[in-house]
Amino acid sequence: MKNFLLQFFTWWNGQTLGTRFHTWRRGKKVGEDAFGNVYYQGGKDSEGRTRRWVIYNGVAEASSIPPGWHGWMHHRVATPPAEENYTAHEWELPHQPNLTGSPRAYRPRGSVLSTAGRPRVTGDYDAWTPGK
Repeated sequence: MKNFLLQFFTWWNGQTLGTRFHTWRRGKKVGEDAFGNVYYQGGKDSEGRTRRWVIYNGVAEASSIPPGWHGWMHHRVATPPAEENYTAHEWELPHQPNLTGSPRAYRPRGSVLSTAGRPRVTGDYDAWTPGK
């Protein structure tokens, strides 16, 4: 009952009832990634391409899609990573969740929310004063 209510009232947690129904009617499972996200395809989109979608394992966080699946989702490659031996390049970093709005969010030097403090003003800046 809890899963039904979550699917009925939330769009950010797994899949909605509409997505479940569409997946049941038209979806063909293509594969699954290391995070447990499941990828489907079926039907046509507005441009005539095969429609592709993902059902997230837990919270719908777009940054949790690995690079290989991201390329397939956006029609950059025709073959899904599950059908080939896709290996990440050495420059591809492992997934990190989006921390915006949390205490661990990125705060650059000079941000008013940073604990490092703002850099000192040098002499090359003159503040604007009205009527000056």
